[in-house]
Amino acid sequence: MKTEQIKELLQQFEKACYNYKGVECWSARDLQEILGYAKWDNFVKVINKARVACETSQISVSDHFAEVGKMVGLGSGSQREIEDMALTRYACYLVAQNGDASKPAIAFAQTYFAVQTRKHEIIEQRLLDVARVTAREKLSKSEKKLSGIIYERGVDDKSFAIIRSQGDKALFGRFSTQDMKKKLLIPDGKPLADFLPTLTIKAKDFATELTSHNVVEKDLKGEKPIAKEHIDNNLAVRKMLGERGVKPEDLPAAEDTSKLKRKLESDEKKVVKEAKKPGSRKK
Repeated sequence: MKTEQIKELLQQFEKACYNYKGVECWSARDLQEILGYAKWDNFVKVINKARVACETSQISVSDHFAEVGKMVGLGSGSQREIEDMALTRYACYLVAQNGDASKPAIAFAQTYFAVQTRKHEIIEQRLLDVARVTAREKLSKSEKKLSGIIYERGVDDKSFAIIRSQGDKALFGRFSTQDMKKKLLIPDGKPLADFLPTLTIKAKDFATELTSHNVVEKDLKGEKPIAKEHIDNNLAVRKMLGERGVKPEDLPAAEDTSKLKRKLESDEKKVVKEAKKPGSRKK
């Protein structure tokens, strides 16, 4: 998400906030528009999921989802009342958590309502952290998928480790997995991918997905042909990055994704804890 887009969304959420009976709230109708839902009925389904999540957390739903009406103008110049809800910050957070994750505004909202501060820098950094943790989880799934595919084609766990290492060597300009761990000062026993920047994690994921696809399409069997395929795919990804001026082996190490994930989960627990505190809904 670009900085300009973050600033625009930040302004929209700030502008939409209002005081309802002494509580900081957002109109569900306003939120529907900001989050990119064209139909109210579709957005209500998301709100209902959020209400269930609130109840499951043993937090009073009525404290965070208030049924209210909203007056809207008609073409004739008159007005009519439509269904609306006043949503607390916690309610908005639950709505975002249950929304369409493919929408950039949803990803922003999850962070905006999760943090207690509205500082642009903190929101932007948390979005980057979420994106990196998500990319790391996606890589793990892709590697697990590839492992399952090639296991049925005569490749055991030991051979898979060798194939994956050969792929790393191709991607990192002949630096092996161990070479990169030493280069980036990664502790023994920790996976290389946990300390790679988001771009490199996604590069590894793309090469892995290509290998999974081509192993099936080409009906490859055995360690050697599958290893060659994985090496070729990593070389292709490296070439693409090189054409854009990026050398994966020269990118600096990033914070351990396992620590980042714990930090993000801790932030989410704080949201729930804050919502349970007496008077926590007051501005």
